[in-house]
Amino acid sequence: MSKLDEVYSKLTIKTGAKLALVVLDGLGDLATATQGYLTPLEAARTPNLDALVRSGCAQGRLTPVAPGITPGSGPGHLGLFGYDPLEFEVGRGVIETLGLGIELKAGDVAARANFCTLNDKGLVTDRRAGRIATEICERLCRLLAAKIKKLGTTEVIIVPGKEHRFVVVFRGAGLEGPLTDTDPNREGLPIAEAKPVDLKNAKQKKVAKLIADFYKAALPLLAKEKPANGFLMRGIAHQPEIPTFEERYQLKAAALAVYPMYKGLSQLVGMTKIEGPTTIREQFERYVAEYDNYDYFFIHYKYTDKAGEDGDFAAKVKAIEEFDAALPVLLARKPDVLVITGDHSTPCSLKGHSWHPQPVLLHSAASGSDKLERFTETGSNQGSLGVLDAKYLIRHMQANAKMFDKFGA
Repeated sequence: MSKLDEVYSKLTIKTGAKLALVVLDGLGDLATATQGYLTPLEAARTPNLDALVRSGCAQGRLTPVAPGITPGSGPGHLGLFGYDPLEFEVGRGVIETLGLGIELKAGDVAARANFCTLNDKGLVTDRRAGRIATEICERLCRLLAAKIKKLGTTEVIIVPGKEHRFVVVFRGAGLEGPLTDTDPNREGLPIAEAKPVDLKNAKQKKVAKLIADFYKAALPLLAKEKPANGFLMRGIAHQPEIPTFEERYQLKAAALAVYPMYKGLSQLVGMTKIEGPTTIREQFERYVAEYDNYDYFFIHYKYTDKAGEDGDFAAKVKAIEEFDAALPVLLARKPDVLVITGDHSTPCSLKGHSWHPQPVLLHSAASGSDKLERFTETGSNQGSLGVLDAKYLIRHMQANAKMFDKFGA
């Protein structure tokens, strides 16, 4: 525990306050000429968000990791939960695997995988295989799992996720991560080789050999499939030790997320996963139902990020408007501290995550009002929160919940 965390811990008072963090994945965007110099937040019709802002909110921007660093979803969310992403590095494979309900054992190495499309030269032409239906992913995973149960003495576990996503777990003796991704991160390149991050680590070298052998066995099985005739692997790692959310903040926390990765992230820090809801309205309804059972709620909404990665401005606007339409359900049981933000920016013009700070809105009885009319990137630039590291957001939430005693005389 850092000296600063020790100070926060000594100052913390349990007050019974209710806190909620609502994450519109990839919310932040850029105003460009092709989009009429509007961001999706600015173009969207958001009467409920607008009313919330006018009722008194503080706004600002969050740096997800550090200036200029583009985060993955794992670091982006860990920062929002108050864990410094540079201190707590967690492989995406671990997060996705936990989210699918798979218990990782000591020594397991997990990888998040995407089905992809390869041309006849072995080059990646679509990193997500056209976002194949989940049913196709499930069939292909059954095909691979039936044929590849072991590589030598190492067990191979293959489990489908949503759409093009699945996980692979290597279970055996003498294994350790992390390894580099096989995802080249852009089309027109071949599948990359997974390499040990520490070239002197024999356990990582063993995993690299296992992954190479897995590709040799799996790619021929997919060769005749269309469009998913290949796959890419990311976040190849083992599960690290990490202090729980309740230990750090004295808050009993619950998570309402649809996609496995975000369930896994919440489980990693000890939040209770609330299963069942599949739409943002259903998530808000379940939040209302569970309101008395938890001190802190993490509510995740994926579709803003999905539209940004597709470069679909209209779809991102629509996703924001659908979120806004459901917002009154949550506001009917407004928490004492409410934060609405993203885990990172996913500008439509870039079709991917970026380093740009994401907008954040904080509402509480102690937040004051920035006297703004809307929640937008432009407004957030003028807000009283300024530009702060995402890892400090939870501390602002606690302070607004009056959970800190005075420091010093």
